[in-house]
Amino acid sequence: MQSAGAASRSHAPSLAVLLSLVSITCGASLAKGLFPLVGPVGTTTLRLCLAAAILFIALRSWRFSPGAAGWRAALHYGLVMAGMNLLFYLAIERIPLGIAIALEFTGPLTVAVLHSRHRRDLLWVACAVVGILMLIPRPSPGHAVALAGVAFALGAGVLWGAYIIVGQRAGAVMGTQAAAYGLMIAAIIILPIGLLLEPRLHPAQWPALPMLPLLGTALAVALLSSALPYTLEMYGLRHIPARSFGILMSGEPAIGALMGLLLLGERLNLTQWLGIAAVIAASLGTTLGDRRPEQPQPLT
Repeated sequence: MQSAGAASRSHAPSLAVLLSLVSITCGASLAKGLFPLVGPVGTTTLRLCLAAAILFIALRSWRFSPGAAGWRAALHYGLVMAGMNLLFYLAIERIPLGIAIALEFTGPLTVAVLHSRHRRDLLWVACAVVGILMLIPRPSPGHAVALAGVAFALGAGVLWGAYIIVGQRAGAVMGTQAAAYGLMIAAIIILPIGLLLEPRLHPAQWPALPMLPLLGTALAVALLSSALPYTLEMYGLRHIPARSFGILMSGEPAIGALMGLLLLGERLNLTQWLGIAAVIAASLGTTLGDRRPEQPQPLT
């Protein structure tokens, strides 16, 4: 019989992943408040640069020497992270947070399907497709803008699926330091893009901005959306298999919709809630249907 301490340690990776979901959805809600000031591109730039600095200092990453394999893994991780965050913020500028997360979730769902490889998973794929169709906005005055948001969210989903794969590889090579080096590379990639596409980031524009509230909110977003959840997810990815990770991540669309409602006042209609439920059901059905023995990721 497990002691209380042993049981707590055995559940720690799962609790870390769940906490990361709450953290990252809260951070996304705060990030939308920065869009009127610096736009989604500027918000992505501030978030990744601040998060990279915070995590690099917190983990004392200068003491770690990645090696050639580590740098390659971190480069792939950083590239995926930068693209995923940018596309997601472009999406939530145009559509509600809960819908964007549900559409983005097609990436992890695809990873779960590829891990299961059962014919019955085609039924869950069909369920997910139905859910996605229910989330696509109907023709209206803002139809084109909403469709662009859907496209950005689906693109972020492709990169989210890649994030799970490259994140596991980076974690196996570098451990928790993978999050710090991945964020550092993501920040290096996004900084010139932000300066090029968002004029309000240039120093000449700073006097016109409320710098203290801007930097305070950006710091909170960096902590909640990047530094904290990426560290927690990397810990989870190193200790639980992809199937279990996929099951835990299945709750993110619902958590995102609730955070959007509570923090942003984004109300979804019944069809949209049913679409989110269909995506969650598809993910759970796929991951629970894989009966192969689960093996944890190798530790470093």
